[in-house]
Amino acid sequence: MSAFSGRLVVASVSGGKDSAALSLWLTEQGIEHRRVFADTGWEHPATYEYLRGPLTLKLGPIDEVKSPVGGMVEWIEKKSMFPSRPRRFCTTELKVKPLISYIGRLQDEFGEVVSAVGVRAAESEARSKLAEREWSDDFDCEIWRPLIGWSEQDVIDIHKRHGLAPNPLYLRGAARVGCFPCIFSRKEEIKLVAELAPERIDLIRALEERQTRLLEARCLLRGEEQKFKRLSFFHKKTPEGRDALPIDEAVEWSKTARGGKQFVLLDDAPEGCVRWGLCEHGRAV
Repeated sequence: MSAFSGRLVVASVSGGKDSAALSLWLTEQGIEHRRVFADTGWEHPATYEYLRGPLTLKLGPIDEVKSPVGGMVEWIEKKSMFPSRPRRFCTTELKVKPLISYIGRLQDEFGEVVSAVGVRAAESEARSKLAEREWSDDFDCEIWRPLIGWSEQDVIDIHKRHGLAPNPLYLRGAARVGCFPCIFSRKEEIKLVAELAPERIDLIRALEERQTRLLEARCLLRGEEQKFKRLSFFHKKTPEGRDALPIDEAVEWSKTARGGKQFVLLDDAPEGCVRWGLCEHGRAV
């Protein structure tokens, strides 16, 4: 147990550079803290290896929490749909709810809790508007963002001071680590997933095919017209709204050069996990 102003500090750790910098900084300040990782079941294997290996050795024990239903695949199958901008159950079910439960258990045992997250204003316009401290009714505790004014160089410097190598995915070209891939991935991120983890592309393809078949069967049983011809992990903007972008089309598009066939996959970074620093949407710097 550790306390800060009489409260237990809990640092969210994702396997990324900013959350690692957060824990290192807390240690430098002499602030003891618990570390917790929300396992989505959708990370790259290298992230799990890094988090349970070098990161744990350097930072100390990292608690892991997970939805009782399972990870991303189990939730897609439970919901019979993919997460999307209006239905971001990936954030809610895989990160927010497990962390709320975890913090609640600590509150029952130790009393007041402060949730520290490694969010930096320089990462995105949305994050630049966040306060260093604010109360969260959802978490029933204060959210603290001590790195809000940090630059990327500050993050690099503290890694160097402590001799901590970054998640190896950064060295292989990743601008962010976390869900692999995120439903809001940019072009270069989809391309990297296809290069580093073609088996994940195969899994997404299989999920798309299965969910589409299930949709067809449901519509047939109900005698309903099938509104969507195909369900997909990614979506593209069209003049009529948003439409499916099957994974193989997304991968091919990710390989095109500027001026080639391009779709806009992202609107402004969504609130949800960006707001509470639980994942790495938004523009990395």
